[in-house]
Order: sequence, then C-alpha cells, then structure tokens
Amino acid sequence: MKRLLPSTLLAFTLGLSASLLAQTADAGNWDTLQPDRDQVIASLNVVELLKRHHYSKPPLNDARSEKIYESYLKLLDPTRSYFTAADIAEFDRWRTQFDDFLKSGDLQPGFTIYKRHLTRLAERLDFTLGLLEKGVDSFDFERDESLLVDRENAPWAPDKAALDDLWRKRLKDEVLRMKIAGKEPKAIQELLIKRYRNQLARLDQTRSEDIFQTYINAFAQTYDPHTNYLSPDNAENFDINMSLSLEGIGAVLQSDNEHVKVVRLVPAGPAEKSKQLTPADKIVGVAQANGEMVDVIGWRLDEVVKLIRGPKGSVVRLEIIPASNAPNDETSKVVAITREAVKLEEQAAKKSVLELPHEGRTYKLGVIEIPAFYLDFKAFRAGDPDYKSTTRDVKRLLSELKAEKVDGVVIDLRNNGGGSLQEATELTGLFIDQGPTVLVRNNDGRVDVLADENGGTYYTGPMAILVNRLSASASEIFAGAMQDYHRALIIGGQTFGKGTVQTIQPLNHGELKLTLAKFYRVSGQSTQHQGVIPDISYPDEVDTQEIGESALPEAMPWDSIRPAIRPEVDPFKPFLNELKTRHDQRTAQDPDFVFTRNRLDLSRQLMQETTVSLNESKRRAQHNSIESKQLAIENERRKAKGEELLTKLKEEDENTLPSADDKNKKPEDDAYLAETGRILLDYLSLRASVAKH
Repeated sequence: MKRLLPSTLLAFTLGLSASLLAQTADAGNWDTLQPDRDQVIASLNVVELLKRHHYSKPPLNDARSEKIYESYLKLLDPTRSYFTAADIAEFDRWRTQFDDFLKSGDLQPGFTIYKRHLTRLAERLDFTLGLLEKGVDSFDFERDESLLVDRENAPWAPDKAALDDLWRKRLKDEVLRMKIAGKEPKAIQELLIKRYRNQLARLDQTRSEDIFQTYINAFAQTYDPHTNYLSPDNAENFDINMSLSLEGIGAVLQSDNEHVKVVRLVPAGPAEKSKQLTPADKIVGVAQANGEMVDVIGWRLDEVVKLIRGPKGSVVRLEIIPASNAPNDETSKVVAITREAVKLEEQAAKKSVLELPHEGRTYKLGVIEIPAFYLDFKAFRAGDPDYKSTTRDVKRLLSELKAEKVDGVVIDLRNNGGGSLQEATELTGLFIDQGPTVLVRNNDGRVDVLADENGGTYYTGPMAILVNRLSASASEIFAGAMQDYHRALIIGGQTFGKGTVQTIQPLNHGELKLTLAKFYRVSGQSTQHQGVIPDISYPDEVDTQEIGESALPEAMPWDSIRPAIRPEVDPFKPFLNELKTRHDQRTAQDPDFVFTRNRLDLSRQLMQETTVSLNESKRRAQHNSIESKQLAIENERRKAKGEELLTKLKEEDENTLPSADDKNKKPEDDAYLAETGRILLDYLSLRASVAKH
C-alpha cells in the first residue's frame, strides 16, 4: 500500500520552535546559514526523481525556472509586504537560471533570497514594535485612509518609506479589528507586542534546514500541489494515517498566509464530534487545558500542529476566528476539544430510514451514510474472517434495508474525504454486475484497470448518491462509477477534484512525496480538478474558490483517456429537466436552501472588496451593516421554520454546541437529505408513468 499524505501539510513561513534547534544562527546574523552536503545531494535526488517518475514529467528548463522563482517569492512574501522593488530587481537576474542551479546542486541563490527575507522581516518587526511602544492610542482613527488587503498582485514597494507606510496601515488595521471586536487598548497593545516579539525571537532560531525545505518545496510544488519535500523532522512528525487525520483533534490543516486554516474534519474525529470547528475556520491561539493561550498568528504550520497534538484524553483549547465571520471581523471564540484517536468503529457506515409523503402515500427510503472508505488492514492481512470494511458493512446494511422493504436507497457521501481505493472498487461491485471500476494511468502511460470480477449485483433497486465539495478521492471514484454505469442519480455539490496518486520516496535526507499516477473514471474522464459534476446540483455550502483541488496552485488539469466501457442508454437523461424543474420549485422557498444561497451570495460579494477603510466610524458602520445582513439571513431561515429569532449573531454560536436535541434529529430534518429523497421519488414516479404508456 502506498503511504499517502495530504498536500496541505507544508510549512511555508519561517523558523522552528526552540526544541527543534540543531543549528542556530547568531541573533540577526544569518550568514552562518549555509547548505550542507546532505542537502545538496538530496536536492540532486529530488531533481532526478521528478525527472524520471513524476506523472507529467515536464522539462526542467527556463520556463520551469521562472515558475520556481515566482513560487519561491510567493511562499516567502505572499502579500508583497517584505521585499522592495530593489530586492526583486536584484533577484531577477536569476529568473531563468534556477533550472541550472538545481541541476548542478547550487543552492546558494535560494539561500541568498531566503536570508534577505529574514533581514527584511526583522526590519518590519522592529519597525512595528517601535510603533506599538508609542501606544495604540497614537493612531488617528478619524483619518480617512484605506488599506489594500488583496495584495497578491500588488506592485513591490519602491523603497523602505513605502514599506513603513504599508506596515503602519497594517498595524492600524489590526488594532482597529480588535477594537471593533471589543478588546481594550491596553490588552491590544500587550497582545500585539507579545506577538511580534515572539515572531522576532523565532527568526533567530532559523536553521539551514528551514531554508532548504522551503526552497525545494518552491521547486517541487511547481509540478503539482501534492508533490512536496519533507525534511527529516517533518517526515517523522507528519506520519499521517490513511484517513488523513492529524493525531489529536482529527482535522486537516493548511497554511493560509499568517494563519492556519481548517480544511476539513475527519469523520468521527474529536473536532467533528464537538460540532465546534468547521472548514475555513482560522486558528489564532492554542492552549493546553487550563494553560495560557499561545498566540500563533505568523507561526509555521508544523509549529502549530505540535501544540495541538498531545496525549490521548487531554484537552486542547483553540482560539478560532469562525469562517462564518464577515471578512475583516477578528471576533474570536475559544473551543475546548478532548484529544483522542479516531476509532474505526465510529467511522463505520450507518443506516436510517427516510419516510416521505409523495403523491398521496408515504414512501420509505433507506439512507446509508458512509463517512470514510475504511478497511481494517491488520485484521484483513491476518486472515480474520470478521475484518471490518466499508463494503462488508454496507452489504449488511443493505440486507437490513431490503428486509424493511424500502422503496429505494440514498448513499450519503457528504464530507467523505476518501480512504481505501480497494474499498471504493469493492463497494462499486455491490451495485453492478461486473466490470471495470476505475482506471489508473501511470507515469509511463500504462493504464491499469481495477475491476469488479464477481458476477451478480447485490442491490438492484433505485438509488441516489448525495455528495458535496468535501467528498474526495475514493468518494469521487465510487460516485463517478455509479454515474458512468447509470446506476444512481448523483445529487448535491461538485466534489473536491482530487484525482492523483502519490507515493513517498525516501531520500538520503528527508523524503519526497510525488505524484506518479492519475485516476480516471470508466468513462475515461479524470476525477482530477473537476471532480464529479452532479446530475442535479445543490447550492454550495462552502466557497469552491477557497476549498477544493481547483483552489490549489498548479493543480493538474482535467483530461480524459479511452473509456473502459461502452456507453449504454442513460435511464435518467429523459427525466433530468423535469426533475430539475420540480427540485427548483420545491426549494425556491425552502428555508435551508434559501439560507445557503443567500449566505454564499453575501460571502462572495464581500470577497470582492479588496480594500478596507481605516476610519473607525466608517469601519464600524460597515461592520454593523454586514452583521445586520448576516443576522437577517439567519432570522429569515428561523422565521420560516418557526424557530425563535436572534437579536445578535453571537447567540447563534452558543446554539451550535451539541445538545440533546441533536441526538433526536430525524433524517427528515436534514433538508438536503430529504430533498435528495424527493428527487429519487420523483424519478420513480416519472419512470412509472412512462412505463404505463
């Protein structure tokens, strides 16, 4: 079995914690940081491995050099807030030479750029601390000025004075956000001074290994976002299991400029069960049980993960900025999560029965929720006849649902991040007679066909599959096969789009994770980038521009190869337009569907704003306007459902904690699940009507 790691586990900023020090530079003197022989050899090995084994095998030439250069600058200075135009002009002489440097094992240019970044960052932190020493009340919040917050393509600062002005505005913005969030000036000043002093102290702990890892990753990630280098420390610390969970809270995290962002929650993990974290939440502080909250803004991802991980049964407290906040709203809340390992039995598939009135009678639909594609490898390899797996559990649940005489089945794959490829193939086999299930195209062009070779179909009844943006990898393989065989209606959101296979290659120094194959559906379509497009789409619950494969830089493209099966007549196609019409009519006024659409529309409108006002009265007015709109959207949903209205949004936070009512919820209470059932029943009635005629 290949060892798979999520691509998000890269540290893109600076410094390591003191406990990791192997080689420390003198304070402010980074000239001692030089590449060593092991790093040079490792870099040459990476060049050769990518040349020989990466799926795409793009040439390492001048064009690739420019990509490496831009990638490196983006890793070091994503907001163009450190380097000056003069720095960039100096570095530009190497723009087309990084291919030659890497081929010859010359790491000096990469080290030179990084050390200049350390110098510039230290200057910025010193400048900011100087402003803070004057007191946060020294800022003129009545002055009418603004800050450009979307700086990805901003021009490089022409000189130090321009950077000073930018950082003055950045600090003023930070102070203003905290004031609006209700913090007192003294507390703001103390927090920010501590934050910037800590960042400055960590700069002095930078090792040559930090530089090497960042530089080689700038190179590796120009191939695709899942190809990356792991230093010896990170290779040891990030030994992630098949479910992609981080030991401790069960969340997949990634760097997001100066923040650490939640990408997804592992099913049945501590974070998911707590109902207190959601994708796109930002972690700004970490504390142990009753210990002091450590501000982690500006920290590396691996440093933050080290704080979050801990002994099973212990409590970690996280200070988060919820994803539901308006842009620039720094209001945070603290959540407490008990660390524990994700138990296989808690990730197991489970069933329920959805009872829906339709055309004068009540129908029963079986629902099978599959949180992950799991397989107890240890028991399987030991020959245990009772080993646990997704397919075995689903087969048993289908048997029970057949006994209950259900009229159809809904497979719920929402938030299922994947897992065992073997299980995706075997599960497909329960619903088709026999045949190919997924194609794997290797880096040499060879196509391996995985197939169900067992004749017979275990479940032949009508079926729908419910997916969303966080349905990924093995989920996409199964859903794609069901769509290609016309075995089920696919309903919900466009899936994640992770259609590549990675392997870990040990090096003399660290490890390289590289992409060496690509998944294709039996129709010949890739699941990469595009994912699975539903037959009937629901409004997105998360912004697809922020979450998903297509949101990652250098994501490999969608393409297609020769199909493995001959296309058969699609039984759903004649009815899709009518099914969509009925769905649209039903959900036009449905409180939950209206809420999701309105909330995402508002979020996208706000994301279009690239500047923020630094005038306090204007900023407060803007903040209150956004909160009023969010409150109106929430109360519109509550009113339509007959629930108590809120007077402020923070009441909603208090109501998101697990309650006894959550355990008593019926499947009919899930608007998306119930609507999926209605669509399936619509199809059955339309098909029956045609059959009569």
